[in-house]
This record gives sequence, structure tokens and C-alpha cells, in this order.
Amino acid sequence: MKLRALFTATLLCIIFHSAFAQHDTKKLDTWLDDEAGEMGGRAILMVYKNGQVVYNHSVNKMNMRQKMVNKFIARRQGKTADLDDYTPTSREAIASCSKWLSAALVMTFVDEGKLKLTDTVGKFLPVLSANGKGNITIGQCLSHLTGIKPLSLKDDLEELKNIGNMDEAMQNIAKLTMEGQPGKVFHYSNVGLQIAGAVSEKIGGKTFQALFAERIAKPLDMKNTDWGTGKVALPAGGSVSTPQDYLNFLVMILNKGQFNGKRVLSESSITQMQVNRITADIKVAYSPGEAGSTGYGYGEWVSKTADTTALPISSPGLFGSFPWVDYKNGYAAILMTFYVNNKGRNERYRALKGLVDEAVK
Repeated sequence: MKLRALFTATLLCIIFHSAFAQHDTKKLDTWLDDEAGEMGGRAILMVYKNGQVVYNHSVNKMNMRQKMVNKFIARRQGKTADLDDYTPTSREAIASCSKWLSAALVMTFVDEGKLKLTDTVGKFLPVLSANGKGNITIGQCLSHLTGIKPLSLKDDLEELKNIGNMDEAMQNIAKLTMEGQPGKVFHYSNVGLQIAGAVSEKIGGKTFQALFAERIAKPLDMKNTDWGTGKVALPAGGSVSTPQDYLNFLVMILNKGQFNGKRVLSESSITQMQVNRITADIKVAYSPGEAGSTGYGYGEWVSKTADTTALPISSPGLFGSFPWVDYKNGYAAILMTFYVNNKGRNERYRALKGLVDEAVK
């Protein structure tokens, strides 16, 4: 039996390296080595194509200052600093990469007929109706078109620390002012996804965290992905995940809702998520610099044209992680990092994607 296990492991290793060798990855290796210092000192890139991981490379060039920053953050969180190399199973806060995951969770209820994208939130959350926000639709929540003017990110996160459940989160959102008509103003923030998360809890009868574990994490084998230890989940930015876990999610998106032969989302839901909602009549109140001139669907940045292959579909996070799906070239990839300074980040993403496109052809 030991000989058989050794033979199997050797065979798998040969198959993996054979597939890996089909692609010229030297430029990707060099790019990661050169850029890691500007991306918090550590980075890992994983690329999937044709049923397998074709690239997996990690770099650790953390300097003394970066190590001190990691130790400081860890102390504030009551944890021990992780200064090791990133691996496919390394857990990291992924910030707005979470939005894609949350939108997918909401779409599972759409697939089951328990929710419509045109349903208004007041149907599930009377507190929003009582404060003039009940006519906002689920679709508008998923695409940052609620018309609600959010708090600053710092104030929003601070407020979230002091609440005990999703109902309290909705009471706070109900008090916010409107900056425009729902469906007419795009403002990238936490508000819409938080409302959608609260609606999910009302329909599913469980916490957002439990619903995600049951409906997304389990079928996608995302064993190390959760929403932290807080009392209330932050659907727009509170997830902690791993490169391998998130890549599993991207593979499902690439395969139009299927993963390992099982359907997680309908193809119709995948299509709806990828339709640009920032049309010509929409006022853009705020959009992050990394977005460039892209459109926005449900939880993800998309092409502004009807051709979903024109641009990759992505959902970058504040801390630099960059997951994307490229239908045109038939692959999915994730860059995991942890740094806040976004200077030059958009150009960095474009350069990386160009190198990956070249490598996987």
C-alpha cells in the first residue's frame, strides 16, 4: 500500500509539473519578485485553466517596517503576527473581494424563487420603510444604487463594532440621509450589501455567516473562509479567505455556476451578476480609483458593454487582493496581498493581467 501511495503521489507531481511547464512563467515570477515589496512585502498568485492550477507562486520580501506593521495589527486584534510565506491555505482579510461572495449568496435565494431582484427591501425590513427607504430594490442593493449616502468607511466600521445584530445595523442605516433617487446614484460603499445581508437573514432564518457557510462555502469546499469573529457580518468587506478557497469560487464563476460537476448558482444568476448597472443616466457619487472605466454588476466590476468577455470580471479589495475571471482567455486567477497604499495599484493590476494572459496562451 505504501508503494502504491508513493507511486500515486509521484504520478500527480509529474502531471502537475508537466501542465505547469506548458506555460512560460518566468515573466510572472520576475514580476512578483519585483512588485512584492510594494505590496506589503508578500504576495501569492494562483491561476486556474483547463481544469487545473497552472501557476502557483509565492514571494516573501517583507522588510523590517512591514514586519512591524503586521505585528502592530496583530496585537490590536489579539493575535500573533503571521510573517511566513503565503501558501494556498494562508488566511487573509480580503476586504471588498467579499462583495462578490455576498452577492453570490443572495443569488442562491433568487435561484430558489424565495427572492426577486425587483423585490423592495421594505417587504422584509419595515424599519427601512418607516424611514423612507423601503422602495429600494434588492438589485439596487447589490449594485450600490440604493441612493443612500453612507458614512465614511472609518465611521462605518467603528459603528459596526458597537452593534449586536443585523437588526441594529438596519436601524443605523435607516437613519442615514439620501443623496439621490434609488437606481439613479452609484456610490460604492458597505450600505447596499449590508441591507442585502439583512434580507438574506430574514429569508433564511439564520445568521449571514451560517447562510454563507451552508450555501457557498460548503458546496465550493471553501473550508477556511468565514466572516471573522464579530457579532455582525460585514458582507461588503468582512470576509477572511485563502487563495485556494477564493480560487474555488472563481472556478465556479468561470464555469457559469458549476463546481466539480455540481451546480451552485444557475447560469441565469451568473449572467445577471455580470450585467453592467452603471448606465449613462446614472450619477457616480463615488467609485474607487482601481475601477477605472469599468462598469458594475452585482458584487463585481464588469465590462460596460454587452460583451462580458471584453474585460475581466473582478472584485479587488482595499488590502490589494485581486481576484478575476477572464472568459475570453478561459482562466481564473487570484493575487493575494495585504497592504493599504493604493498608489499605482490600477496600473499594477493591468500589468499583471497582461503577463498572465501571455503565460496561459
